[in-house]
Amino acid sequence: MTRAPAVAGQFYEGTEQSLIQAIEKSFLGKLGPGKLPTVRQDRLGHVLGLVCPHAGYVYSGSAAAWAYDALAADGMPEIAVLLGPNHYGLGAGAALSPDESWATPLGTLRSDAQTAEAVLRLCRYVEVDELAHAREHSVEVQLPFVQYLGGDVVRIVPISIAALSQADAKLLVEDLGAAIAEAIAGKSAVVVASSDFTHYESKASATAKDSLAIERILDLDPKGLIEVVYSRDITMCGAIGTAVMLEACKRLGATSARKLTYYTSGDVTGDTDQVVGYGAVVVEK
Repeated sequence: MTRAPAVAGQFYEGTEQSLIQAIEKSFLGKLGPGKLPTVRQDRLGHVLGLVCPHAGYVYSGSAAAWAYDALAADGMPEIAVLLGPNHYGLGAGAALSPDESWATPLGTLRSDAQTAEAVLRLCRYVEVDELAHAREHSVEVQLPFVQYLGGDVVRIVPISIAALSQADAKLLVEDLGAAIAEAIAGKSAVVVASSDFTHYESKASATAKDSLAIERILDLDPKGLIEVVYSRDITMCGAIGTAVMLEACKRLGATSARKLTYYTSGDVTGDTDQVVGYGAVVVEK
């Protein structure tokens, strides 16, 4: 089974050439790295995890470009575990995709069945569920960047995570983080947490709140991230997935994290009254 794109032509361009142009504009634009990425051929393996946004490319593409530029400089992995929030609440709370491959206008990426089966066996909270991924964009919008850098070589493990209570979130973070770490230990792999930050508050409010969440990410503190997001009502949609990524990376030997960029939709549109925050972070060993 191949999952057809759900948001091509909406969140990102719907044809191959226009999509490549949009990705390159994300790298070259004033909020991006300012250069096209150079993919290292002999992977260093320092990059274990990324935080990367998932809005329309016109808004968050430049933040995503910062994350993927860091990955390119480290060398492309063989496996990408992609953790995205479930915005629609459909299907299982934590869901692996059953599809053998995912399609975008740039082609298809194959799922890594061995890693997915290991995560399913090791994590008691994860289920295989197609419905959770059917309409969701948070994983899908990462794929063209992966394909732009690595073609069809990288294999993917898409996981969707629904909104959960704070108690359930903490349980999932530890269990799924441990499962992912064990499943990819010794492999050439990266864990990508797909997340936007604060939604629909003033730029000043969003920036202040998001700085608290980013501080916890930079401290490699998954429990602290969950606590501050829930206690301060930070509408970071991929907070749980980001905490899972941090838990997995710590177990794999992560020693540091770097903020690559942070800006809001107000920096794109000029409207600072109701913004969404976008950031990119790399977790390394």
